[in-house]
Amino acid sequence: MLRRSLSAAVIGFAISLAGAASPAFSAGIKNIVIVHGAFADGSGWRKVSDLLTTKGYNVSVVQQPLTSLQEDVAATRRVLALQDGPTVLVGHSYGGMVVTEAGNDGKVAALVYVAAFQPEKGESLVKLAESKPVPNADPGAIKATQDGYLYLDPKAFPAAFAADLPKADAEFLSRSQVFAAKAAFTAEAGEPAWKVKPSWALIATQDRSINPDLERDMARRAASRVHEVAASHAVYASQPDAVAATIIEAAEAAVR
Repeated sequence: MLRRSLSAAVIGFAISLAGAASPAFSAGIKNIVIVHGAFADGSGWRKVSDLLTTKGYNVSVVQQPLTSLQEDVAATRRVLALQDGPTVLVGHSYGGMVVTEAGNDGKVAALVYVAAFQPEKGESLVKLAESKPVPNADPGAIKATQDGYLYLDPKAFPAAFAADLPKADAEFLSRSQVFAAKAAFTAEAGEPAWKVKPSWALIATQDRSINPDLERDMARRAASRVHEVAASHAVYASQPDAVAATIIEAAEAAVR
């Protein structure tokens, strides 16, 4: 009787440990790699990262240099190489250009596009943006330095990038923005990973940096699973719960 009681106790304890150790994701993907867009850096993803981390995910944020598409892809692959298994690769805005190519890495199981470009082979960011411009956009919002880097006019930044953030937060983002090389915006995309790997797209319906209809068109072409949220281009900062939920959905579904 004592042996049976001990056996039952041991089994029960093992089951409780297994339950406690089981991550919040059921499909086996635990790694999330995030690629930020232009005119920003990865620090704005803190809320999304914290939400994912509390669910048991291992989150890495690529701080790519924004000097060229190929160098940004290389920076992303550098971080992917450090992952210990299948990974969900997330890209915001210009970051979508990066993950479309870097997503061909063998560790990438799924792609998530957050208010992002989803190029076909041979398309550039400029070509896509010009194919369906943002209605009534300020034509002078993007400015250039003498050495060929682009930035968003601080006066135009809040409305164009982060209209649904508190004014002080949007203004700080404008002051801390990362300039992007013109060459990164004109570089043509390589073979898209979304053709062979599952993808998700979160459309920011109040986006003033990328036309939401363009986001929808690209997602439809890529056969992405689409979610929409009423948010600005800075949806990762203003609606972190929606962004995290989309990433978790991809992580849970990608290997089923």
